[in-house]
Parts: sequence; C-alpha cells; structure tokens
Amino acid sequence: MSDVLPITGRGYCYEDLKVGFKFRTHRRTIAESDLANFINLTWLTEELFAVADDSNRAIKGRPVPGALVYSFAEGLLLPTMQDTGLAFLNATLDVKGPTSVGDTIHVESEVTEARLTSKGDRGLVRFANKVVNQRGETVLEYNPLRMLKRK
Repeated sequence: MSDVLPITGRGYCYEDLKVGFKFRTHRRTIAESDLANFINLTWLTEELFAVADDSNRAIKGRPVPGALVYSFAEGLLLPTMQDTGLAFLNATLDVKGPTSVGDTIHVESEVTEARLTSKGDRGLVRFANKVVNQRGETVLEYNPLRMLKRK
C-alpha cells in the first residue's frame, strides 16, 4: 500500500482540550464474570468480593472493588486518548459509594488544567473524572494528570 491512510478513532490532542471542556463516555454494565475475572487476576480475594453470601454484610448484593471500577473507567476513557496519550503522571482517587454487579457505569470528565511541558512539545492535561451509575450517583472520583501529544 503506497498511500498512508489516517487511522480513525484517534483521541484528543493537547490543543483539543481547553479548561472547562466536558464530555462523557459510553456506558458499561458490570457482570458477575467481570468480578470473578478481576478477583482472579488481581488476587483481591477479600470475602466481601469473593463470597456470594451477603447475610453478614452492610452492603447488599455483589459489591465490586473500587480498583475494578477505576479500571473500567480507564477502559471507557481509552478512546479519548488512543494514539495521543503519552503518560499517566498522577491522580488522587476517592471512592464515593458502593458499586455492585449489575450496575451500569459511565464517566463524566472535565478538563481542569492544561499547560505545555517545559520543552513545549507536549501538553499536560488534568481531568476531573466522575464515575456515575445508572441511578445518577457518583461512585468514584479521580483527577488524572496525563501527558498528551500535540497536533
């Protein structure tokens, strides 16, 4: 193939993201198999997550680890940084409420900081991300600082 074709689905570049810009992701329902696979992968075998009997729990249903919710949020956000994300630099993370098997989540994101790196060839962008369930409840918040390509 002699022509170079552009790749569709490229994420945001630094110049696309101004402070105050907001977007939301698609949704994702968390299945029992997602919980089982995550527990097996990470060895987060705490009985709260690994045992189905909820008779002695304050949280009813099948709660999932906050780490799973965060991981799924990053997966939902992937299209926004496909081919443009260079580094995840830091973040604070705050679990606001429980998430259970059967919940459907999406991420609402707002750009809160945007500046060039010291060399000026890349941009640093901080986001305020809220993971929201099907009832409109925010279950997790985090604020990643990412390094992104320039156009």
